Amino acid sequence: MGAASAKAFAAQGAKLVLCARRYERLQTLADSLGVPCHTVRMDVTNRAEVEQVVASLPKGFREIDILLNNAGISLGFGKFQDGSVDDWETVLNTNVKGLLYVTRAILPGMIERQRGHVINMGSVAGHYAYQNGAIYCLSKAAVKSLTESLKQDLLGTPVRVTSVDPGMVETEFSIVRFGGDEERAKKVYEGVHPMSAEDVAETIVFCATRPAHVNINFVMMMCVGQSTPTTAFRQPIPGVQ
Repeated sequence: MGAASAKAFAAQGAKLVLCARRYERLQTLADSLGVPCHTVRMDVTNRAEVEQVVASLPKGFREIDILLNNAGISLGFGKFQDGSVDDWETVLNTNVKGLLYVTRAILPGMIERQRGHVINMGSVAGHYAYQNGAIYCLSKAAVKSLTESLKQDLLGTPVRVTSVDPGMVETEFSIVRFGGDEERAKKVYEGVHPMSAEDVAETIVFCATRPAHVNINFVMMMCVGQSTPTTAFRQPIPGVQ
């Protein structure tokens, strides 16, 4: 979804700061966009690294108008009492603390310049807790609460805050969650026509391009065949094997 969002913002003519751990993929993406890009390897869970990256942005990229907090992960799918504490640490460090570190580093500049928009990548899991996903649901509920709190803390400033909360999107998400098991990951979307990364990116750009006096607080989006994180209507899809 991050790559799709970069492409969607590039189509609007935006200059981009692209941050990720997998730098080679990041650079390949930047080379394809046709707009000015600054790419940097960054691990959002490393507070010192985040602060250093933001403080050392080159001229022309320092004044960030839109922050998309897209980094996120889920590991494992099972009962809380059987969960891996190491996996919990990774999920919470990425989905919650990473979002806090990046937002804290960038938000003061937005307030000082009197313009800006923080867009958080939430999830329907932040609205509907589900069995076998306690820690991921916890992390996305935290994103929802932080978005609500930020909106209140920024009252009186022109800085906007949005959370885009998708359901089923066919990306690498399930492959990572299931430890690289592609067959198991495919079953998540079996018999359903899930959303694409481009669907979510289009919604993110929509939120970012509303008139300056309009703030889209939350967008919760699902494919037609889904009603909760774990409830989907499955049937053969014509033309799909």
